[in-house]
Amino acid sequence: MTNIILSHGYFIKEDAKEQAIMKPYPPLGILYLSAWLERFGHRHEVYDTTFSTKIEFEKHLTKSRPDVLALYTNLMTKLNIIDILAFVNEELPDTFIILGGPDITHNTKDYLSVGADLVIIGEGEQTLLEVIQSIEKGNRTHFGHINGVACYVDGEYLQTPSRERIRPIDDLPLPNRKQIDMQPYLDTWKKHHGKSAMTVSTQRGCPYTCKWCSTAVYGQSYRRRSPQLVAQELKTLKEAYNPDSIWFVDDVFSVSHKWVEAFVDEVRKQDALIPFECITRADRMNEQVIDWLKAAGCYRIWIGAESGSQRVIDLMDRRVDVDYVSEMIKLTKQKGIEAGTFIMLGYPGETEEDIRETIAYLKDCQPDHFTITVAYPIKGTSMYAEVEAKQIEELDWASTTDRDRDFKRTYSRKYYDYAVRWVVNEVNKTKTSSKLEMLKHAIKSRVMRMRMQQHKLLP
Repeated sequence: MTNIILSHGYFIKEDAKEQAIMKPYPPLGILYLSAWLERFGHRHEVYDTTFSTKIEFEKHLTKSRPDVLALYTNLMTKLNIIDILAFVNEELPDTFIILGGPDITHNTKDYLSVGADLVIIGEGEQTLLEVIQSIEKGNRTHFGHINGVACYVDGEYLQTPSRERIRPIDDLPLPNRKQIDMQPYLDTWKKHHGKSAMTVSTQRGCPYTCKWCSTAVYGQSYRRRSPQLVAQELKTLKEAYNPDSIWFVDDVFSVSHKWVEAFVDEVRKQDALIPFECITRADRMNEQVIDWLKAAGCYRIWIGAESGSQRVIDLMDRRVDVDYVSEMIKLTKQKGIEAGTFIMLGYPGETEEDIRETIAYLKDCQPDHFTITVAYPIKGTSMYAEVEAKQIEELDWASTTDRDRDFKRTYSRKYYDYAVRWVVNEVNKTKTSSKLEMLKHAIKSRVMRMRMQQHKLLP
């Protein structure tokens, strides 16, 4: 019988930033793959690296000596995955290595060059099953008959036609959560945040065209599980784990108002209410939608804006009105639901005036939470195509990620690093009633402005 291990390369103990946040979630994508393999009778192991270390994982691989090792790969885990590939190829040369995940689609040859035997492009369930079935028949070299893969055959690069997406996704079994120990996740959340949390996915794909967003796995599509099945999953989680909250990982939770209304009914009918938070777009919200979400248990909505400047939003092809975003944030808060938003600085073409508009937007709508980052181009996106010729230096692929890519912006990258802290302090000084805290934020804001001016004209 083929010895199969599914895993990933995320180690929270080796990530200082994540240790400061301590909001780990189980590898949902791998658990979907596991459920699919189990449905078709393929025994396997899921080794969850989240609370492990690279050394412990390597020891486990050495002891288990898998015939097939399938690894999920993304921007966060890329460098760890490359290290694991080197270890396996050196110590376990007979192990067949399969990679999948969002960082694969536009870097197939690169991952094959650092030790992968085969990469899966796009959704993985059907493709992984067919690859394993082929390996179990004794084939480890020729995969041209399987859609959605890339590999080298007799020294020649082969990429097969794209895999047809799973429709309907109600055909997917529930994530195989019993394959891993969920308790460390629940306990970590409880210890650091006072409540436990789990993740649920209700849809695949996104119908929108934001230029910075990657659609490498699910494509620009919209496929939704039925409200009945989602409520059944919530009921199952409630009975098995009793989590305090759910994070819906979907890109736009309220994209279909009809679906949201039916979801509310199913949650009530099945006694499946668990407090949850989700992400959506302002243009897919109104008072009725907010009321539905609240009735279903929603306590926090993240409403994407990315900028307070309509000019920058239009450059991003966000197709949303910043004033309406602000209106929906205010209405969400009025309805007793926490509101969060996302901000991105340093987008191609952004100026200091745009950043000032973003500050004004945040001060006006006063979201309960906001996250802020400096834009970076992900390979395969429209943004990447626009700035590829403007990249400041050619990076070594195997030792960097897309997050390290920089390009010629309106101002220097260092300028935007200080701008992030300027925005945070400018907004936070309006969110506190403490005169001392207000003074601290004001001083920090002034210092950041000075740093910004120093770097404004630097390359």
